[in-house]
Amino acid sequence: MAMLLSKSRELINLKTKIGLLLPYVYHHHHTLISPNITISFGILGLNNHPHLASFRFESTKAQIQLNPMHNIIDHHSQVLNFPGGEVKFTSNLNFIPETTEERVHCYRVLDDDGYPITNDFAQIEKEVALNIYTDMVTLQTMDTIFYEAQRQGRISFYVTALGEEAINIASAAALKTDDFIFPQYREPGVLLWRGFTIQEFAHQLFGNKNDYGKGRQMPIHYGSNKHNYITVSSPVATQLPHAVGAAYALKMDAKNACTIVYFGDGGSSTGDFHAALNFAAVLDAPVIFFCRNNGFAISTPVTDQFRSDGVVTKGQGYGIRSIRVDGNDALAVFTAVQEARKIAVNEHKPVLVEALTYRAGHHSTSDDSTKYRPATEIEWWRTARDPISRFKKWIEREGWLNSEAESELRSNIRKQVLQAIQVAEKVEKPPIKDIFTDVYDVPPANLQEQETFIHETIKRNPQDYPTDVPL
Repeated sequence: MAMLLSKSRELINLKTKIGLLLPYVYHHHHTLISPNITISFGILGLNNHPHLASFRFESTKAQIQLNPMHNIIDHHSQVLNFPGGEVKFTSNLNFIPETTEERVHCYRVLDDDGYPITNDFAQIEKEVALNIYTDMVTLQTMDTIFYEAQRQGRISFYVTALGEEAINIASAAALKTDDFIFPQYREPGVLLWRGFTIQEFAHQLFGNKNDYGKGRQMPIHYGSNKHNYITVSSPVATQLPHAVGAAYALKMDAKNACTIVYFGDGGSSTGDFHAALNFAAVLDAPVIFFCRNNGFAISTPVTDQFRSDGVVTKGQGYGIRSIRVDGNDALAVFTAVQEARKIAVNEHKPVLVEALTYRAGHHSTSDDSTKYRPATEIEWWRTARDPISRFKKWIEREGWLNSEAESELRSNIRKQVLQAIQVAEKVEKPPIKDIFTDVYDVPPANLQEQETFIHETIKRNPQDYPTDVPL
């Protein structure tokens, strides 16, 4: 107490040292320091005073602490100048409700029949529209055939993006090549849009020596330095903080680019989600958080995950601009991401996009989704709300596509995928030595011992090891 009184007397005496500065410093409400006046606290000997606010962010609100005896409450307007900003008082005892009466609206451009319901969307040229459609069809075809290949035992695992093709391709089309992609595992279409070939996808799935990951990753864990596509990581939502850190680095380097990080509704139920959003908001990182809310985190429905109105409302809690969009509407997704990128790059602000969609396939080849949702529901979303069919109807009405071109497109893509599988199957696997490389510049003794041991074991028991793996 004595120490506090001593400090208080020091600060009271400060008033006489400041002298005539005070009438010009206080706001007319007698609560705020004027933002137009700069005081050199060095000449007053106040630089290191523990009771003074930090001037790191040049905040004028915190400077009221210069005079702790001054009343920080304006009794006329009933406003409290709290460190986070002015807060009005009220005599009404009201709790903020847990939900609003009406859910946040969902932005869309095309209705289910492909008719525009608004003119408020980004105009897309014919070439871009056809490329979007081509890649959506390609992604759908890849998913169908690669899924069948897994069922035949030719690859060990696969994840489809059925029903989420618009999210993949349209969002990718709205970005720039300098933007960095932090995927979850259901965004191969983003990599496809950037130029990753069907053959490159096949090499990764088969884990052969042409796989950029050298066969170390599970199938569908794609990555490409060339395309600024960070390698997929299985743990849910770990990519979110990484994307924010990378975005902050882009900002510090004054790059005209942003990062975008994809995740599902299940990812928003993790701690990394909340840490990443707060991190991004506080540091004004140019990052787009793109949530694919497809209703299920594997078998867990959103109703068992959270009581909030989806994911979009969580952005506001962290001070992040947010929008909800129809994830099955390619034009809506393209427009929303294009605008989100402008905010991120031009204003250095994070943005949250929640795309409402539906996973029209199983979670993975290890899942049977009919165990936790009706097969009729899946089929309705697969047909009545198919994003590819909706976009096709729009480009057909624009006169950019006809049935003959459509049939030829699908036939050619199917041939390309089948050919890619045949090629990838015949390529030998990465050599055993690649298990021990790319971590240490000089492998430590224990790794050298392990490498010697595995070579000797294979030589003793060759019948137990595949013949297409070079020693």
